[in-house]
Amino acid sequence: MSTKPQVLAWITCDSVYVDPATGKHTLLGIFSNLRAKEFPVVHPRMIWFLSFSDLTKGMHNLKISIGIPMSDDAPRTIIKREFDSPGPQHRINLINDIHRLKFEEAGNYSILIEIDNQVVLASTFPISQANEL
Repeated sequence: MSTKPQVLAWITCDSVYVDPATGKHTLLGIFSNLRAKEFPVVHPRMIWFLSFSDLTKGMHNLKISIGIPMSDDAPRTIIKREFDSPGPQHRINLINDIHRLKFEEAGNYSILIEIDNQVVLASTFPISQANEL
């Protein structure tokens, strides 16, 4: 019987420090949206930290896509990678380093996170125009 992977955390931040002695993760600069003075804008670097449970033993495929709902443009795949799970009783923490992510326009971007072609999280990521002072 197969179990559905559970998303325990999806956090966008500037950096993740993993303590070599304990394996603990420290997330730095957590944020949930972006603002830009003008578009298109390229965000230089961000980390998408993901934590999962209930993954069957073996190799799995992670895919993260971003797009604007109801747009003529298809969502872009920004992360596609393989990872290993020792079994469903383990929590899997994945650090995904994203460089130079470009946003053509402001909007409430949709995020789809898939494991083995199964959607495990659908969320949003707002990108807004910064107000001039």
